[in-house]
Amino acid sequence: MNICAYARFSSSNQREESIEAQLRAIEEYCKHNNHNLVKIYADHAKSATTDKRPEFQKMIQDAEKKLFEGVLVHKLDRFSRDKYDSVHYKRKLKCLGIRVISVLEHLDDSPESLMMESMLEGMSMYYSRNLAREVMKGMKNNALKCMHTGGKPPLGYRIDPQTKKYMVDDEEAEVVRTVFRMYLEDKGYHQIIKYLNDNGHRTKWKRMFANNAIFTILRNQKYMGVYTFNVSASKNPMGTRNSYIKKSEDEIIRIEDGLPAIISKEDFLTVQEKLSHNKKRAGKFKAKETYILSGLVHCALCGSPMWGNSRTAGRGKSKYVSYRCCNHAKSDKGCQNKEINAHYLHEFVLDQLRRNLFNDKKIPHLVRRLNAYQKNKTGNQNHDIDDLRKELSRITPQITNILDAIGQGMEYGSLKDRLSSLEEAKAIAEVKLQEMEFERDRPVIDETTLRAVIEKYRDYLTAKDLPQVKRFIQHYVDRVVVHDDRVELTMKIRLGRMNTAEVVQVGTVKAENGLQFYRHQKNEVAA
Repeated sequence: MNICAYARFSSSNQREESIEAQLRAIEEYCKHNNHNLVKIYADHAKSATTDKRPEFQKMIQDAEKKLFEGVLVHKLDRFSRDKYDSVHYKRKLKCLGIRVISVLEHLDDSPESLMMESMLEGMSMYYSRNLAREVMKGMKNNALKCMHTGGKPPLGYRIDPQTKKYMVDDEEAEVVRTVFRMYLEDKGYHQIIKYLNDNGHRTKWKRMFANNAIFTILRNQKYMGVYTFNVSASKNPMGTRNSYIKKSEDEIIRIEDGLPAIISKEDFLTVQEKLSHNKKRAGKFKAKETYILSGLVHCALCGSPMWGNSRTAGRGKSKYVSYRCCNHAKSDKGCQNKEINAHYLHEFVLDQLRRNLFNDKKIPHLVRRLNAYQKNKTGNQNHDIDDLRKELSRITPQITNILDAIGQGMEYGSLKDRLSSLEEAKAIAEVKLQEMEFERDRPVIDETTLRAVIEKYRDYLTAKDLPQVKRFIQHYVDRVVVHDDRVELTMKIRLGRMNTAEVVQVGTVKAENGLQFYRHQKNEVAA
């Protein structure tokens, strides 16, 4: 019959000649059994523990075209060392009427042959797993000596051919220092990548820099002299690995000062803090627009947050920026509240702040209200301060009496728990007392100070410094609720009736003419 040959060798323990030896045995088999060898598929340096083999997959695709009637291998472990892959692909070929034949293992369709085949597949899988375990054992032994365990070393290092240990590559190390320095100077990934690529620098693989390369450099502990091994999680059952998923700490080998450092430990740890902080506010860096009301705008119909949304529309492809309910267009049950133009909503909120806070006429009144609030809060604190002082005057003598009793020979064990409890209560009371006295003695707010603060905010508005505008909006605006026919704004400070709450509710500010007022009549927003 017409058959194809499949040969394979893995890079771990075989050479190119292994393919030739397999093919010689296959050709000899075809000659003795009158088979017609129509095609040869050969995977070089590919493991059979996975089906991610180009020639193997090409053979399976050609099988569906009925180009041959059988697949001939030297041994069954050349076909696959994974029992599940073997069963899957043999079944697939069997459904196509194609047999898998082994030169060395003479199997037929008898029950005994099926059992023998299953045992051979199991033994191949065991051999592969056992080999991987032994290899890992040797690699861990080398890792404990801080030796290189294979693959390319990170950018900035090269391997000593005699000792197999890491050495600093001065030229590459300067690139690594540049990445860390620019990131500490608040340069973004885009700026760092552009600088490196424009100046002809390349990765260890001689490729241009991209986001992943910068992230990997900034996270690599080797640069501060910590040798690490066995960090990434193992391959999943499908044979793939996610290098960003880490193993548990008890499996990872970390050795301080295990290799020469390129970056100081202080700089490396500072970068890690910045990375963690920036990760929490990643949306800010991804956003193409600055949404100064981010986190404050809510939908009146379903109560959900309204998120910033930017898109181009119309024939002129003009940009339209809006706030849209996060439940908008979620199947047929999505929220039906309309989106609102972001620029007009920003103008509306800023106008209310100008009227109610950044108004020279209202500064004296605002100063009186803030100081009245502070005085009212201090009055309540005075009562709490008196209570804490009484508690301390009660606890202190008890501690003294216990210490005197221990000094006179009373057994310490019977008094230990009581003494620890009293000392803990005393420490907590002293800290609370110190905090409350600090709050009580806070200086009075005067008009000059408040006017200076408001003037600074006016400068931000004039210069359109959106990050700073967003910052003070978060201080003074509590909530913006968008209805179908009006907008409700709640500020954190009210210039009218005094309220002892931290967040004082303000009367509703309504857009009486509906949301179209904000969408299409920008010039009338401030009116």
